[in-house]
Amino acid sequence: MGLYLFPPADDPGPDFVELLRRAHPGGNPAVSATPLAGVRQATTIAALRYTEGVVVAGDRRATEGPAIAHRSIEKVFPADRFSAVAIAGAAGPAIEMVRLFQVQLEHYEKVEGAALTLEGKANQLSQLVRDHLQMAMQGLGVVPLFAGWDTIRRTGRIFTYDLTGGRYEETDFHATGSGGRVAETAIKLGFREGLSRTEAVELAVQSLYEAADEDSATGGPDLVRGIYPIIATVDSTGFTRLEDAEVAERFAAILARRGQTPAGGDSR
Repeated sequence: MGLYLFPPADDPGPDFVELLRRAHPGGNPAVSATPLAGVRQATTIAALRYTEGVVVAGDRRATEGPAIAHRSIEKVFPADRFSAVAIAGAAGPAIEMVRLFQVQLEHYEKVEGAALTLEGKANQLSQLVRDHLQMAMQGLGVVPLFAGWDTIRRTGRIFTYDLTGGRYEETDFHATGSGGRVAETAIKLGFREGLSRTEAVELAVQSLYEAADEDSATGGPDLVRGIYPIIATVDSTGFTRLEDAEVAERFAAILARRGQTPAGGDSR
């Protein structure tokens, strides 16, 4: 294969998918840099550390283009007792990846008689993301967020991924998805060392509220239907999902302070 050369005005730059299109104009039409029509997309997820563990959060909205496809999709799951995985991207493949990840961790523990280390779990998820690359190149990308309690280091840790399976550890917090930039900014502004569990949960709720306020694909609290974002913690006692009633109280406090109706929610 020779080197492809393009005139300056027609150079695809660093966009690999666009390079494929221009190098092979009659090639595979399924290759797309954008999600395929009719594919449900999971949106905003976030995680942050606190003194005794990590908080993982995700909104409940799934979209198909500009339309709301589902109002109460699950985006935060326990990977095993001491870890959690959250999903953004194509919802169907993402949920399938989570289920396979859960089975693999359980299978390893049954065969070996001991659980993988947290870093080993992060590496295992990296392989699953890498195996998904072909589908990602067809517009069905999955970007998970993995976090948990490291039973060896006795601390919470957060891992992020790219579409090629690259694995990166975040120091304190991270957010991704369509509203990820807004959510991460909100966390960055409120984060400090030594956060308590209560403070970290409040900051996670705040970040999703801000994301819903700026991003139409991110769902805020739905007071009419009683649907609230998922907030979970992982610490030395394991994975714990907060009750909807507690999450509702956190959002109510934000709304009371601002004197506003729910941002991004369906109050009609």
